[in-house]
Amino acid sequence: MSALETTQAEAAFDHDVVVVGGGPAGCAAGVFTARYGLDTVIFDRGRSSIQRCAYLENYLGFPAGIDIETLYGLMHDHAETAGCEIVPDLVESVERADDGAGFVVSGQEGEPITARRVVAATRYDGEYMRGLDDEAAMFETHEHDGEEHEHFDKGYAERDGTTPVDGLFVASPYGETGYQASMAAGHGTQVGITVVEAVRRDRGYPEPMTNHYDWMRRETELDDEWSERSRWREYVDDRVPEDHGLEEERLAEIREQEIDRRLATYLSGDEIDRRIERGHRRLLEHIDDELILEAAREIDAERETGGE
Repeated sequence: MSALETTQAEAAFDHDVVVVGGGPAGCAAGVFTARYGLDTVIFDRGRSSIQRCAYLENYLGFPAGIDIETLYGLMHDHAETAGCEIVPDLVESVERADDGAGFVVSGQEGEPITARRVVAATRYDGEYMRGLDDEAAMFETHEHDGEEHEHFDKGYAERDGTTPVDGLFVASPYGETGYQASMAAGHGTQVGITVVEAVRRDRGYPEPMTNHYDWMRRETELDDEWSERSRWREYVDDRVPEDHGLEEERLAEIREQEIDRRLATYLSGDEIDRRIERGHRRLLEHIDDELILEAAREIDAERETGGE
């Protein structure tokens, strides 16, 4: 598929990615897809399983723990800053589009929307996915108190989140991914990257160029050799298999896009300082104002006494 055909095919949908579930797994997946530039919507029904937790004490980065309300605020703020739209609605159904490509996502409110890809990131309820595949494969039956019950099969998706349904990914914190919030976030990250790599594959990126990682580097790591685009062109060409099957014009386009993306990951010292300050200020927005004022008074007192 040419670049123009790919763009037209993607534009046929309201969104590139719809994530069902706004907990750690869903937000993590959304951050990675949105940061790559994919139009991402997260449906959050407000009943994530993590909200049953009284207080979270083992989520890395919070030495004294963190309350769920603040964690949710940080996760959603991060997702929105990355470019996600968060819709406070319950998804009732995800169905195949009439032409078999993409999905129609219907919530309790508003009009149905279309998406090229869907990420299921809810733990307890997979009913909205009925009809997408052979229900004998997607759902399992078990008996409880003499009655038969059906539940979404926790082993339906592969470890990377892919499923037999093209464009459907599962980031739900099931099975081996555990029930800890940090593990759910890690699995959501893995699935988000899987989605990005699927997009790169669809856009014609040859293997192994589909591999994706999101990592910022210091500009000082760029020596004279790697500051030249010609060196990067050699690097990219060395990774392209001889049987790539792309027209030279399309290959050149992909090569330059990849070089632009990689060079943009190198940050100057001033830019790093700016981002550090911005990051700290954003954290302050989620801290109680009285605690900030109290800390400020303590800092002023220490300065007045010379830190004694």
